Amino acid sequence: MDYIDQLIAPLLEHLWGQIILIIIGFVLLVKGADWLVDGASDIARHWGISNLVIGLTVVAFGTSMPEFVVNMLSATKGNTDLAITNILGSNMINILIILGATALVHPVAAKRGLKDYNIWLGFAAAIAVLLMATLGHPDAISRFEGIILLVVFVGFLVYTLRSRKADTSEETSNQTQPRSIWKALLLTLVGLVSLIFGGDSVVDGATALAKSMGVSDAIIGLTIVALGTSLPELVTSVVAAYKKNTDLALGNVLGSNIFNVFFVLGTSAIITDLPAYDGIVFDALVTALGSFMLLVIVAADKEHKIRWWGGLLMLLVYAVYLTYRLMGI
Repeated sequence: MDYIDQLIAPLLEHLWGQIILIIIGFVLLVKGADWLVDGASDIARHWGISNLVIGLTVVAFGTSMPEFVVNMLSATKGNTDLAITNILGSNMINILIILGATALVHPVAAKRGLKDYNIWLGFAAAIAVLLMATLGHPDAISRFEGIILLVVFVGFLVYTLRSRKADTSEETSNQTQPRSIWKALLLTLVGLVSLIFGGDSVVDGATALAKSMGVSDAIIGLTIVALGTSLPELVTSVVAAYKKNTDLALGNVLGSNIFNVFFVLGTSAIITDLPAYDGIVFDALVTALGSFMLLVIVAADKEHKIRWWGGLLMLLVYAVYLTYRLMGI
């Protein structure tokens, strides 16, 4: 990692260099996650693991890998503001921007309506962060709370695997021929290296950019970094909307938010306590509001769909939030 820091150090001295680093970092994060998922999926198939289990584990982890890598590097480098705001910002963007924009293109269906436990668990994740932010101790998220988040995540993963295995219709019969084991291992390794280098570039570039612009790491984390690490979810949801497969878009967003809080944030807190920053309660409140809006909008529609008016309302809420947050710089 020191070698990587030496390579990018000259770019950190200039504004254009910081922006280039962030862009390169995002590209490497997105592509690295894609390569890692492809390689790991092929390795899993060589071991005889079903497509269903691969989809619920490897692919689900893959879409949250950008947030995970950025948070791990932020925590180890002591930039805890970035570690928290990356998750809060990503989850806000996932619901208010990605679901909102998707609903404008095509109604987003919640097939099981409010019976979908992922909707409730996503709301619980937002409430959990809000409660931890308002408990009053210096560490917004302590190591102990990080352990609790991970325990909940393990329970969620076990329950999801068991419940989905009971539905054999989820298993597809059209299995593509996996790559050779050596190609799969190489692709996985390249993906991991890309994620590490990309995450390091984003964290260092964003931190330097915040200092150059005279704004806090929290603002950069809530906006630029959060949007960049949400690119996999954004691309997946836009493609799903184009193909009118919007139930996939909803599942992708909910799964990402659950992973972000219980797995990514929990792991980050175990590495180091995550202290509160100015504005954390407001940010956590807006994140919880987004999840609550999703519950209300799904409940209000007879077919349990997020229609254009719901999507527009979500986008307006985020626009108001962002305007207020930026005016407070």
